[in-house]
Amino acid sequence: MTTLNYIVPRISCAHCKMTIEREVGELTGVRSVEVVVETKQAVIDFELPVTEVEIEARLVEIGFEPEK
Repeated sequence: MTTLNYIVPRISCAHCKMTIEREVGELTGVRSVEVVVETKQAVIDFELPVTEVEIEARLVEIGFEPEK
């Protein structure tokens, strides 16, 4: 399993948290998504078949471009 730790500047509320956790969590291979609004952090655990590129693309698609 691989863990990604992103800063997502556009996280500002519980709705942002819910959207990211739901949308990224739907990708096959994503095991967990934890968003902390106060620190604007997203921690994502995943394994194949999903890739880091696909996870980042989903975040951009839903309006939450990540920083590494």
